[in-house]
Amino acid sequence: MSSFLHQRPIQNPFSNAYPISPPSSSTSQRPISIFTPTGLIILLSLMLTLGVFAPQSIFSNSKTASPSISKWRHYSLPEAASFVAKNGTIILCAVSHPYLPFLNNWLISITRHKRQDKVLVIAEDYATLDKINQKWPGHAVLVPPPLDSQTAHKFGSQGFFNFTARRPRHLLQILELGYNVMYNDVDMVWLGDPFPYLEGNHDVYFTDDMTAVKPLNPSHGLPPPGKKGRPYICSCMIFLRATDGAKLVMKKWIEELEAQPWSKSKKANDQPAFNWALLKTAGVVDLYLLPQAAFPTGGLYFKNKTWVQQTKGMHVIIHNNYILGFEKKIKRFRDYGLWLVDDHALESPLGRL
Repeated sequence: MSSFLHQRPIQNPFSNAYPISPPSSSTSQRPISIFTPTGLIILLSLMLTLGVFAPQSIFSNSKTASPSISKWRHYSLPEAASFVAKNGTIILCAVSHPYLPFLNNWLISITRHKRQDKVLVIAEDYATLDKINQKWPGHAVLVPPPLDSQTAHKFGSQGFFNFTARRPRHLLQILELGYNVMYNDVDMVWLGDPFPYLEGNHDVYFTDDMTAVKPLNPSHGLPPPGKKGRPYICSCMIFLRATDGAKLVMKKWIEELEAQPWSKSKKANDQPAFNWALLKTAGVVDLYLLPQAAFPTGGLYFKNKTWVQQTKGMHVIIHNNYILGFEKKIKRFRDYGLWLVDDHALESPLGRL
């Protein structure tokens, strides 16, 4: 405001300091009253000057989102998918703010196999979106609405259900954009490149979540239903081709989640609904079970040392499941030399967080 006023002094209509001279000198000079038309015009001009121009100067430094951050709030999933896709394929994960250390650990392992460029992170809150895109521009997108980052990570909670229940919608949207997509939970570590195992042109590839040891050369069909009437497939490592069959499974998964909402008495998660979707579409969709030796569940890898020795060198992706709690997961990863962020954080596209 001060810079504007110093450029051109403003006459005060309440003062006689700056009398207005009439065009003719035939009459004596008189100060103009604010109640005359000319005085009212001057008063109106002053009000407009102070009310329009001054606020722009006063609030020009007000608290607003910086351009570099605010632009990511309008970054869409189609834009993000187009940016990261390589050879028509995307590697997807979904993360809320408490999971950032696990994201970084997972990214280090992917970078070692030179697949990080096709990673897209679905940020479930604005803090995560801004943090990732600040360090790795374009690799995170938020699909509205954002979730509460402090409740979304508690297993069994409604927040956790809301977090995981969005997964098939994200995947379906990417399929409808025409991209193949691999989904991973970020409590995983890549020991090898999984893409050579995606042989053939099947619609949906998945892993078994059972701990029972299977033959090294098993059937690749959907396992038979268990005691609950459905298989026990993990919804945390999935590969989908952009086919009508894969889209059908995602739509059925969404339907099953809507039919089995979370409640205090029945603390559901997304995995049973995924298994029902697979079971109900098995006759019309080409499904493919990935080998257990390459993609073991955490309940097998971390608890059966004999099996681990027998299959040494065959493991590709390790899932740190069958355990609850961030600290317990981190300790287990450390015990097995799989918590990479301690000594190798700079290998991640995000660097140290």
